[in-house]
Amino acid sequence: MHAVIAWWDLAGSPQTVESLREFLREEAVGRYAAVPGLRLKFWISDRAAGRWGAVFLWESAESAERAAVELPPRAAELIGGPPAVRLAFDVEATVEGVFEAAALGGRGLLWEG
Repeated sequence: MHAVIAWWDLAGSPQTVESLREFLREEAVGRYAAVPGLRLKFWISDRAAGRWGAVFLWESAESAERAAVELPPRAAELIGGPPAVRLAFDVEATVEGVFEAAALGGRGLLWEG
């Protein structure tokens, strides 16, 4: 497995956490739901600091590389540049804890308000 973290500083960008949340609703969530090799993607934000990002969990580094070629970087286009931080890692192990809700899809601030 392979993990990638992308993190943008929105200072100087026409985008805000709120406008990017609309991008999630209208485009991004559906777009990533059918990406081969993507096990999990979650978007992260820090409104107070003006930051936006995503964490990806891929079946393999090759899956991540294929997706990078096949999916144009729409968030970077909207924000006005590449992430300030992009880190890629090998995943040593995974585990799921005990939880009440089985599905992760449809969770987060996008659907809470």
